[in-house]
Amino acid sequence: MVERIPISKDGYQKLKAELEQLERVDRRAVVKAIEVARGHGDLKENAEYHAAKERQGMIEARVLELKDKLGRAEIIDCTKVSTERAVFGTVVSVLDLETEEELTYQLLGPEEADVKKGSISVLSPLGRSFLGKEVGDEVFAKTPGGTREFEILRISSAGNES
Repeated sequence: MVERIPISKDGYQKLKAELEQLERVDRRAVVKAIEVARGHGDLKENAEYHAAKERQGMIEARVLELKDKLGRAEIIDCTKVSTERAVFGTVVSVLDLETEEELTYQLLGPEEADVKKGSISVLSPLGRSFLGKEVGDEVFAKTPGGTREFEILRISSAGNES
């Protein structure tokens, strides 16, 4: 059985756009760069040729990876998730009980997680510790910096996702 990967509609569209860019633009550009570099003669000592071939390998690997992720994607509309508990797609506001700082994170998949933009992976230690919790629950999260303690203040759905 194929393991499904939860992803937001927005995250799915971003991966799809990246795949199109790689297949329609980057792939063609690297093939052209290889042709030009081949015209420069001896391939053994041709740095341009080797750099272009390496780039081609990286593009092809990413294309395969994206096709796999898109094929296994389970698209979740983050505007319609239940907010009774912290689940994939919800926005969770917590109080760090050590620093008294309020933090807000959207729980997303690993491909979409970006702490600087306020999203964390449901597979991260912090994300996993929030899953299934309700407002008022205290949460202990084992992080690389040690155990942290939080209180769940609010759980809401994502604002307006495209």
